Amino acid sequence: MSRQINQPDPSSNQIKLTNVSLVRLKKGKKRFEIACYKNKVLEWRSGIETDLDEVLQIPNVFLNVSKGQTAPSAELAKAFGKDKSLNDIILEILNKGELQVGEKERAAQLERVHNEVISIVASKLVDPRTKRVYTTGMIEKALDMLSSQAHQQGDKKGAEAGSGTGTPATGDDAEAKQRTKEHIWTGVVTTKSAKSQALEAMKALIAHQPIPVTRARMRLRITCSTNVLKQAVKGSAAAKGGDAEGEQKTPGTVKDKILSYVEQVETQDVLGSEWEVVGFVEPGAFKGLSDFVGNETKGQGRVEVLDMAVTHED
Repeated sequence: MSRQINQPDPSSNQIKLTNVSLVRLKKGKKRFEIACYKNKVLEWRSGIETDLDEVLQIPNVFLNVSKGQTAPSAELAKAFGKDKSLNDIILEILNKGELQVGEKERAAQLERVHNEVISIVASKLVDPRTKRVYTTGMIEKALDMLSSQAHQQGDKKGAEAGSGTGTPATGDDAEAKQRTKEHIWTGVVTTKSAKSQALEAMKALIAHQPIPVTRARMRLRITCSTNVLKQAVKGSAAAKGGDAEGEQKTPGTVKDKILSYVEQVETQDVLGSEWEVVGFVEPGAFKGLSDFVGNETKGQGRVEVLDMAVTHED
């Protein structure tokens, strides 16, 4: 990926370029730019494009690309260090700099990320009553509702702060606000990955419930040696039982504990010396189940994901 770049002719101090994507990096008190082909910067950063010649329109560093003003060698040495080659400087700007895009490009990029976020969310959330997925249109409308509410609340808080009015929340209201405060949805941005934003969107939808939603269940296969199944659960792993007054129930067996994580058993069988159960588990219980099986069975049990999100479609 890091290939040598031929040094440009230093006598050529004015270079006019058009139809470019700029990558800009501020180093010290100076701003440096490189001129790249459209769409190639993201391909380079994602590893799709590995030929630097296909990324750079010209192998040089600029103070201002639009004016064709190249960066003098003295400025580059002062900002990046005397021992750093032009090749390394260009790579640093390319990898760490901020990509400048035009309005049309920015709008197209935002639409791509928006569609990807909606698609991910629609594939991971279901109606808790029917376990069926929602259409992308319904998910989009629900998120639009949350975004509008977030902006309205922001405007209201700003007005209250300006006027010095507003009543502090107390009791249950304060607790409810604290719970949902962390899951505010304000819309898609291009500075975060679609996957991370989809996770934020799902948390907001589940917290605020503009439409009834829950995470789609995982389908797992859990296997365990039969000589471990009847062993009593020991230590803190048995602390799942107990009532509000702190009275502990009798610890169950390893098998009982494993089945307590499974919301719905699909199949259950003994194959030789190995017990196997296939069933549906809430995503939030997956880590606890995996940790329990790993710790309690001492390598004689395992959890295998068969389906990350089980949904039903019309």
